[in-house]
This record gives sequence, C-alpha cells and structure tokens, in this order.
Amino acid sequence: MKVLIETSARHVHLTEKDMIALFGEGAKLSIKKELSQPGQFASNERVTLVGPKRSIENVIIIGPVRSKSQVEISLTDARSLGVKAPVRLSGDIKDSGSCKLVGPAGEVELSEGVIIAKRHIHMRSQEAKAQGLKDNDQVMIKLETQDRSLIFDDVIIRVDDNFNLAMHIDTDEANAAGCVCGMFGEIIKK
Repeated sequence: MKVLIETSARHVHLTEKDMIALFGEGAKLSIKKELSQPGQFASNERVTLVGPKRSIENVIIIGPVRSKSQVEISLTDARSLGVKAPVRLSGDIKDSGSCKLVGPAGEVELSEGVIIAKRHIHMRSQEAKAQGLKDNDQVMIKLETQDRSLIFDDVIIRVDDNFNLAMHIDTDEANAAGCVCGMFGEIIKK
C-alpha cells in the first residue's frame, strides 16, 4: 500500500484559555489554509516559542482549539531552544517538555506540552482492515528518493474514520530522506 508523505513543520495547538491569554479577549483563530486532515487548518495567527537557550519566532498555530495546549517541534528545534522534548504521539503530553509562548497580547508558560511528534500514519478503519492493520500497530515505510532513500521503522498506525490517508513526519525526518511535496511511501508490515 502506498501512502502520501506529509512534512509536519513546527506548530502549536492551543486551548481557548491560552488563545485568549496570547491574543486577547474574543480572539479566534482565522483560517489561512485547510490541512489534509478534515477540520484541521493552519491559522494566520503566530506565536514565539521561548526556551532557555533561544527563541523561535513566527510559529504557526494549528486549529481548531483543543482541550490541551501542545507544541510540536523537531529534535533540531528542541536542541536549539534548549528544551527537553520526548518523542510522543500527539496528545500524549504528560511529563513532557516545557517552554514559554509569547503572543501579541501576553505570555503563557507551559509546564508540559512540548513534544517531538512520533511519525505516524492516519487512516480510516476500512483502509486499516484492508491491510490487516489496527490502531497503534507499528509498520515500516519505504521511501525511494534520488539520493537519500531509506526505511522509517516504528511508524504508528492511527485509525479513525475522520482521517484522510497520510503519513506525518517532522522536518528532520523529511530532510533525512530528501522528501519532496507529493511523495508517496510504501507500507511494509512487520
């Protein structure tokens, strides 16, 4: 089975409360671009990530708002900021890294919520069943590129009928493989 490879660059998910703290009372996320996963969008709003070593400005916020604020960065970003960020699936933020978020109206200190997103594949239950896969299974993905072909191991299957089929990797992983927009990888079952 072939799957579209998408690079998930650094981004932030915010709660309504943190959105208000950063952007002011009545602030709402405005849609810049719809993303491949239904209901998800890149917003026009941006924040600055502040770590012990340095800051990264102009970091995109992905909407809609969530029940917990979360920052997803690459290992390169974590080292640059000076934060400890474990590799986790999105939403698994307990005892994860910390940083400060700075917006135009204020600041928010996240005591946890900074992660490096574990590479994963979104798929619907019918697609998973057709491949003999289920939620949280691990597979490998073979990527063939001109100069940097590789196989990613430990890729988590995430099954939900609201998903569109796509694999998400971070910028470090995309660069390691020489990924380009529109590239497909091959799922290899373990």
